[in-house]
Amino acid sequence: MRFLFIVKATGYSEAEGNYSHKHTDAMIAYKKSLAGAGVLISAEALHPSSTGIRIKYPSDSEKPEILVGPFLADQELIAEYTLIDVDSEDDALNWALRMPVPTGCGEFKIEVRKLKKNLGFLRDSGTCALEADLKDQLSMLKNF
Repeated sequence: MRFLFIVKATGYSEAEGNYSHKHTDAMIAYKKSLAGAGVLISAEALHPSSTGIRIKYPSDSEKPEILVGPFLADQELIAEYTLIDVDSEDDALNWALRMPVPTGCGEFKIEVRKLKKNLGFLRDSGTCALEADLKDQLSMLKNF
């Protein structure tokens, strides 16, 4: 099962404050432990909302409204995410509870959400590359 850890933005992260070396090292070690356990799919930090764009579709209009950041940190913005693949929700929660929390930077929130099952319309790029290679090889074999 795939789970997404959504780390909520804070005023500190929105101001692009630098976390301590101790916290940065702890996050690197945490992500290495996820990778070492074979559960890490992806982990990325986002730029602050000052570089973001929102597209808003008002209910009374078909025309979208383009909004340029920054957006208010109290609007539950996302600072970073981690995507994992584990056997259960308990496993996901245990991994989320291991995530290092910065001190002295305000309240820190992590939201854990299960991803819906992939219905097959999105395919892994590695799988697509392997399939293309196999098709090429089969084509070559047929020409012999």
